[in-house]
Amino acid sequence: MSGTLVRYDVDDAVARLTLDSPHNHNALSTALVSQLRDGLAQAAAAPGIRAVVLGHTGKTFCAGADLSEATGRDPGDLAVDRAREMAVVLRSILELPIPVVAAVDGHVRAGGMGLIGACDIAVAGPASTFALTEARIGVAPSIISLTLLPKLTARAAGRYFVTGEKFGSAEAAAIGLISIAADDVSAAVAALTDEIAKGSPQGLAASKALTTASILADFDTHADGLAVQSARLFVSDEAREGMLAFLQKRTPNWPK
Repeated sequence: MSGTLVRYDVDDAVARLTLDSPHNHNALSTALVSQLRDGLAQAAAAPGIRAVVLGHTGKTFCAGADLSEATGRDPGDLAVDRAREMAVVLRSILELPIPVVAAVDGHVRAGGMGLIGACDIAVAGPASTFALTEARIGVAPSIISLTLLPKLTARAAGRYFVTGEKFGSAEAAAIGLISIAADDVSAAVAALTDEIAKGSPQGLAASKALTTASILADFDTHADGLAVQSARLFVSDEAREGMLAFLQKRTPNWPK
């Protein structure tokens, strides 16, 4: 499906990027990722913008990669391209010289979790749920670990990376995944962006860079290796069984 998948709007000092592909749960298709990167670049180039708000339409913030684009492609090549594409968009958020605030009031899975981790501030509402279910289908949160591990507590990462449990916004705030669990996401985000807008462009850029430098260094060191790992897992027998079982709504037949 073509067209506008990421809406770009400006409200005073705030640029709003809205994931607007609810028909596939705002999946990270090539087109959506490209439009998201274009929107970030547009915000960076626009005079007077002090904050970017990343929001969504529909009941899902982002469900991860768009696997429907796999038709006719070698699965290994697709997996590598998807992992590298994910690394690029996460890096785009981290490198943006403007604070990015995630405004979430829906479900977040897979690559969507990585987007949350890349944002400087994240606000989630009562309809939000989060889960890292990769292990249940025979893969792992490889690339998105680069933005999640620096944010989550070690105990939380050790638990949720392997259990695949679903949790809400209160737990997400307690473990460091999000900044604020709010009853009114719009009001909480507006209060935050009002405060951010008081900063100077130089001050905001330099201050944000202090918080992202170590994460970006990990990208330089580990992103390529994690992309290869992601591809290897994706084309494995266990992953094929896990994905088939998921589609067939049955328990996977894992090796003993």
